[in-house]
Amino acid sequence: MQFNSWVFPLFFAIVYAVYLALGSRRYRVQNAWLLAASYVFYGYWDPRFLALLALSTGIDFVIGRKLEASNDEKRRKWLVTLSVVVNLGILASFKYFGFFIDSAAVFLNAIGFEAHMPTLRLVLPVGISFYTFQTLSYSIDVYRRRMPATNDLLGFGLFVSFFPQLVAGPIERASRLMPQIEAPRRVTAGKVQSGIWLLIWGYFKKTVIADQAALVANPMFAEGAWQELHGLEPFVAVLGFTIHIYCDFSGYTDIARGLAKLLGFEFLLNFRLPYLATGPSDFWARWHVSLSTWLRDYLYIPLGGNRGSRFKTYRNMFMVMALGGLWHGAAWPYVLWGSYHGVLLVLERVILDVSGKNANDRDYGLRGEWVRIVLFWIPMLIGMAIVRCDSVDQFWHMMTHQSFELTDTARAGLLTYAYFSWPLVLIQLAQHFSKDLLVPLRLPVIGRSLLLAAMILAMMVFGVREPVEFFYFQF
Repeated sequence: MQFNSWVFPLFFAIVYAVYLALGSRRYRVQNAWLLAASYVFYGYWDPRFLALLALSTGIDFVIGRKLEASNDEKRRKWLVTLSVVVNLGILASFKYFGFFIDSAAVFLNAIGFEAHMPTLRLVLPVGISFYTFQTLSYSIDVYRRRMPATNDLLGFGLFVSFFPQLVAGPIERASRLMPQIEAPRRVTAGKVQSGIWLLIWGYFKKTVIADQAALVANPMFAEGAWQELHGLEPFVAVLGFTIHIYCDFSGYTDIARGLAKLLGFEFLLNFRLPYLATGPSDFWARWHVSLSTWLRDYLYIPLGGNRGSRFKTYRNMFMVMALGGLWHGAAWPYVLWGSYHGVLLVLERVILDVSGKNANDRDYGLRGEWVRIVLFWIPMLIGMAIVRCDSVDQFWHMMTHQSFELTDTARAGLLTYAYFSWPLVLIQLAQHFSKDLLVPLRLPVIGRSLLLAAMILAMMVFGVREPVEFFYFQF
């Protein structure tokens, strides 16, 4: 079930009405109701996916209990290894088996061997990358004794499958979400108010900005069309995808956080104005924060982080970003995109090491900050082109067939982006200068009501009618 489908509002209305009727005193019954609703939500795509979800839940619940009960370090290492192998094995089987087999076949054919490789075409379960990382973090944290194992199977099942963030995040930590599940929630007026704002803002970003940008950009990347792009058209295509992917993914996150607030929960903040980043490390402190911090805590630091030599630090940064790219998708463009950002992070770190400065230094004025923001858009757009292009030839064409010629197609695309994106620019500038992501809620009641009404009207008039699947569902 998609947030932007016609059935979801009815689904949530029923879930929410029963949830409120049960009352916070019966929070365990509320948990059972939310768990049932989450399985209905996920099974709406394909009921067969529910078996994997239940399997992942059961394995890590049992392993967590055994890790908690054991003081034998050898046994505990075996148990956490089992969790890692099983979870990543399931993920690899469904998401990466075909990719590695196809890549091996291409390589063998390239060096002169005729390869007849086995094929296993499995349907990729929606959101498997997200809930796999979520359950893994639980087992690892229990192993590290950073949190106790839960003995509440129902609550743990809700942690794994909670429908607002099940399919596309944010990737929650058990240490943060389980205490909310295992205690009564209060649905306050403040949470309802901010939840409604996040819901409307998220739907506006998705249906009005992201989907409209995709209508312009996607045809330009199509086979037979990208070969004809020239002038500013390649730039317009990449810019459209850049607008689309951010408003699509952050829109989903806003909706998820809004739904959670209406239910009395608090989710991680997954985006902090990433297109106002001043450099690579700042970008990854703002973009998909739940993933970047997961990779830091469960991959970068265990690899050694920055505790070794400079070379090992650079190696660890690059490896983590390359694997982060592979997490996004079983295709070489994603690996190259992650590797590209790994190179950017390493180059930034080399410059900082040589100059003796820190990435968090803010010894420049407002003008210097905006210069860095504008300059970082160049490598960022190149990265967006890498992840969007389907082949090296397509990427090379996009990079080499550009000029300042403003064709009719380029002009129409830029005008479309400007027409639908100006509210995003204004609101995010207000959030940036006020250092408050909920600054629209600080408006007077009349101003706030007019803003929300204007966005609802815009969705009714300009929103793409046919539901368009969220981009990150494929991950």
